[in-house]
Amino acid sequence: MTENNELQAEQEAHQKILVADDEASIRRILEARLSMIGYDIVTATDGEEAIAAFNKHNPDLIVLDVMMPKIDGYGVVREIRRTSDVPIIILTALGDVSERITGLELGADDYVIKPFSPKELEARVKAVLRRTNTKEVVAPASKITKNVITTGNIRIDTARRQVFRKNERIRLTGMEFSLLELLVNNSGQAYSRNEILQHVWSYPPDHRIDTRVVDVHISRLRSKLETDPANPELILTARGIGYMFQRIS
Repeated sequence: MTENNELQAEQEAHQKILVADDEASIRRILEARLSMIGYDIVTATDGEEAIAAFNKHNPDLIVLDVMMPKIDGYGVVREIRRTSDVPIIILTALGDVSERITGLELGADDYVIKPFSPKELEARVKAVLRRTNTKEVVAPASKITKNVITTGNIRIDTARRQVFRKNERIRLTGMEFSLLELLVNNSGQAYSRNEILQHVWSYPPDHRIDTRVVDVHISRLRSKLETDPANPELILTARGIGYMFQRIS
């Protein structure tokens, strides 16, 4: 095993995942599979248990079913996003696009459609944790001083993965920051939705993949960064291609 693989295995061994689903079979399968690859697993059977488990165990990631008793998945996401940017992957029904969009708009980082293969979920878990936990300093870009990018009144600290408007911090989830980081460090370059999914979410290069996860995250970023999200000046739409950050000269 290489040094990098050993480090990754050590990090995963200390990462805790909360699995919240009212279906016992799904909880058992995910607990077994995720435990086998080194994660500590906590489970919950309904929304109230999920919130209590989150407050008690402070997990590194949450796998959350949308349709749960007592408090549904949406309510759980709302409650958690009041105080935490912990990554959340929601589990949604096969044909219900509205469930996915609503969950993402509330602050979920990704989704997996039921029925799903455990291998697919494992890949999503690893990808989200890798992007949201990274502490690496990214490649240099214009107007960077000590890993800080400034454009207008927005200041982006890539080392600390923090964003400020003047001196006020803007809270971003890990995936929102990773998306912003990709666009800012390649300002003026347009990325397609599929390219963004590959770079940020580690999705395979498959044009059949639902790319609305990108649109929702772009919308969330604009609502937090833009003075007028309906008329963005920072995160621009590249017609016929996808999205880009305004060129930083």
